[in-house]
Amino acid sequence: MSTDTARAATGAAIIRNPVLRGFYPDPSILRVGDDYYLATSTFEWYPGVTVHHSRDLVHWRPLGGILTEQRLLDLRGAGDSCGVWAPDLSYADGLFHLVYSDVASFSNGYWDPQNYLITAPDIAGPWSDPIPLHAHGFDAALFHDDDGSCWLLAMSADWRPGRERFRGIEIQRYDRARGRLVGDPVTIFTGTAAGYTEAPHLYRRDGWYYLVTAEGGTSWEHQVTVARSRALFGPYEPDPAGPMLSSVGRPDLPLQKAGHGCLVSTPDDRWYLAHLVARPYSPLGKCVLGRETAIQAVRWSADGWPRVDGAVPAAEVPAPELPAHPWPVSPPTDDFDAPVLAPVWSTLRRPATPDWVNLHERPSHLRVHGGQSPAGRQRPSLVARRVAAARCVFETVMEFRPASHRQVAGVTGYYNVDNWHFAYVTRADDGRRVLDVLTSDGGRRRCYPGTEVDVSSADRLGLRVVFDGPELRFGYDLGDGWRELPVTLDATILSDEHAARVVPGEPEAWGFTGAFAGLWVQDIGADGGYADFDHATYREL
Repeated sequence: MSTDTARAATGAAIIRNPVLRGFYPDPSILRVGDDYYLATSTFEWYPGVTVHHSRDLVHWRPLGGILTEQRLLDLRGAGDSCGVWAPDLSYADGLFHLVYSDVASFSNGYWDPQNYLITAPDIAGPWSDPIPLHAHGFDAALFHDDDGSCWLLAMSADWRPGRERFRGIEIQRYDRARGRLVGDPVTIFTGTAAGYTEAPHLYRRDGWYYLVTAEGGTSWEHQVTVARSRALFGPYEPDPAGPMLSSVGRPDLPLQKAGHGCLVSTPDDRWYLAHLVARPYSPLGKCVLGRETAIQAVRWSADGWPRVDGAVPAAEVPAPELPAHPWPVSPPTDDFDAPVLAPVWSTLRRPATPDWVNLHERPSHLRVHGGQSPAGRQRPSLVARRVAAARCVFETVMEFRPASHRQVAGVTGYYNVDNWHFAYVTRADDGRRVLDVLTSDGGRRRCYPGTEVDVSSADRLGLRVVFDGPELRFGYDLGDGWRELPVTLDATILSDEHAARVVPGEPEAWGFTGAFAGLWVQDIGADGGYADFDHATYREL
C-alpha cells in the first residue's frame, strides 16, 4: 500500500524507515517555516554535505550537495572515511548556517578535525566563504539561544596516551556579528558509562536546556543520550530512564546501530528524532548499504524528558498531521541531457568540474576524462551513486577506445581505495579491446582467470553490476543481449565492517561510508584517455 493510499484508508500517513536509504549518515534535521531539511555526512565524496527536502517528513527529495567547489572544501589527498563528518544545519538572522568538520586524518590516537562555518540566504546558496573555527574535536554544531547569543558545541578530543580520547562536550560562544569565536571553551558534559560521547545538539524548552549526544561508538553499541540542565553551562543530568534510542542487545531488530540523533518540532509542537541506522544482511552482519537516516516520533514524559517508545528504532512511525507532499518520482535512467549532473551522483575526492566530467562535448552523453589509478587520492575519475537496496542493478552503455593498458574504463561496485570490484575494458598487448574483472580486497588485488572477453567488435558496450544481497555479479551486452561474466563476487567487502581497522582504545568500526555503483575511468599514463557513457540506469530488484 502506498503512503497516500494508507493515508486515505486510515487517516494517517506512515514514515517508513530508513527515510534516506544507502549511505546517508549523521543526520542534522532543520525546519524553516513549513520546509524540513536533512543534511548528512559525505566524507571523501563530492558534493560535500548532501541535503534532502520535505514538507511532510514522509516524502524526501534530494537537493544535491552544498560544498560543490574547492573554495568550500578541498578533498585532494583525503584518506578513506576522512573529509566531511557530521554537518549541522541551523537558521538565524534570515540565514542558513552550516557547520562542518573536515577531518584530515584519524589514526595513531590523533584527529585533525578542522571545523568551518558557512552561511547562505537560501538552502540553494550562494554560500559564503568558510570561516575557520576551532579544531578541538569533530561533530561541531551551533546553538542559537533565546537571548540572541550563539554557541558552538563540539566533541572534545584528547590525543594524550592513557587519557579518555572522547573527553566530553565543550561549548564556546560564537559572535555572529564579528564572525569569530570569543571567550574560552567550557566542558559541560563528560558523558555516561557508555563512553565515546560525541554529536552534541542543544535545545531549549520549558526552561530547560536539553543536550542530545551520541554515545557508544558508531557501531552496534551506538545510542542517543539526553541530558538536561536549567543553566547553559550545566551541570547536565542524564535521563534516568537511560538512552533515548538504541539497538544494543536487540539483534532481532531490522534497524541496527541506532544513534547520532537530532530533534525537530512541527508547527503544532510535535517532535521527531532524525538518527542514523544500518541494515545488516544477517544478525550483526555486514552493512553493505552503510549507515542510513531514519526518523522516530518523540513524546514528552510527564516530568519533561523527550523519549521514543521502547527506546528502540521502529521501521514504521506515524507521521505528523501535515498535508501530504509527494515529489515527482525520478526516472530510473539518466540520459545525461541536463547541463549538470543530477543530485543522485557523487564524485570521489574532486568536484565534478568540466575539465574531467563533461556533459557538453558530446550531447546526451557523459564524457569522463580518465584520472589516477585506484590508489590515487588526488585526481580519481569516479562518478557514482549510492547503493540503496540489497538487490539492485546498475547499467550503462559505454564507448571507449583505450590506447594502451594504462587506459581503463568500466563499472564498479566501490567502497574505498582498498575495497572494490571492477569490470573494465582495456587494450591488450595484441591490440584487442578486452573486458575483464579485478577485485581489491583490503588492498590485495585479485584477477579471475577465464573471465576475459574480447569486445573489439562492439563500438557500444553495455555494462552492468548486479547487487544480489551478499553477492555481486557483472554483465555485458555486445548488442545481442545480456550475458554474465562467469564469476560471483563477495559484495560484503563493500561495507563498513569489512573496511574496519580495529585499533585498541578506538571504536571498533572505522569505516564510515557505504557501497556505491559507478562509472570509473583511469588514464594512469595521463595520455588524454576518456570514455563516453550514453546513459546510466539504476533499478531496485
